[in-house]
Amino acid sequence: MIFQAIFKVGIAALVVASTASGPAFAAKKEQRKRDTRPQQQAVVKEPAQPPRQIQPWGAMPLSAEVEATLKPRDSFKECPECPEMVVVPKGSFDMGTPAGEPDRAKGEDPIHRVNIAKPFAVGRFALSFDEWDACLADGGCGGVKGDDHGFGRGRMPAHGLSFEDAKAYLAWLSKKTGRTYRLPSESEREYFTRAGTTTPFWFGKTVGSQNANYMASIPYANGPRGEDSKGPKPVDSYAPNPFGLYQVHGNVYEWTMDCFNKRYNEDTPTDGSPWLEGDCTQRMVRGGTWDWQAQWLRSGARNSMRAASGAGMYGFRVVRLLNAAM
Repeated sequence: MIFQAIFKVGIAALVVASTASGPAFAAKKEQRKRDTRPQQQAVVKEPAQPPRQIQPWGAMPLSAEVEATLKPRDSFKECPECPEMVVVPKGSFDMGTPAGEPDRAKGEDPIHRVNIAKPFAVGRFALSFDEWDACLADGGCGGVKGDDHGFGRGRMPAHGLSFEDAKAYLAWLSKKTGRTYRLPSESEREYFTRAGTTTPFWFGKTVGSQNANYMASIPYANGPRGEDSKGPKPVDSYAPNPFGLYQVHGNVYEWTMDCFNKRYNEDTPTDGSPWLEGDCTQRMVRGGTWDWQAQWLRSGARNSMRAASGAGMYGFRVVRLLNAAM
């Protein structure tokens, strides 16, 4: 069972978003053992120069000829108000977390190999309110405004959005560009979060307030203690991971396509496709939020939420299929 737990300083309170929200992770800690998995070199290293921007920048959807020339870390926009996309390479990785990872939950096992056979493009950032509001201005997104919770809009992450709201945006974006945009699968989300690493976070074995936006007063493992975040931050805050993606840990939870399953089993897809069996009234979310502690930000941490719920710090990041010759 996956429990959605929120721990505040000095207290432990379990908040259930709805009586119909379903299972959430228990905050039970297992014995902390050293992670003995061999470290894998990042698939793509952060270059000294910024990623190549494919021209014309945001003027029109990519032609088949241009799309065939794409390389990992290339970026593009298919309209001025569209999300900036970054090309992620194909590759394989071990999905899940080892028994020795601090604060690992039962739903994160067993570890299994996933093969991503083709490159795909991912939003460099979680969708911003600027991008969501462009959809509203164009008559899309069902007129749903989202909920900024008083933190402002603009480059802040669009949140207060349900899984169904995310689907409405993707339908609008796909129609506008004539290309297929969708949510990531849960395995794709872990793949581009790890970006070739095997540690709990892409930047290492622990986390500090300089790395991500979260409840930093509660340290992770032997990491530093900091001040709690006061709210979400703009989507381009902090350093990008080796794939060039921002804030894959913390800030706001992001929807994936996958239905709720309490743990991996023999039916879990191993090709990067979404797991569309199980309890589909709930969908898996990844990344953690600014007001949750670090254990929920880990690369392999899983959680779920009712698909119809728009309450809370729930946003999303878009994926685009590619026909790139890589």
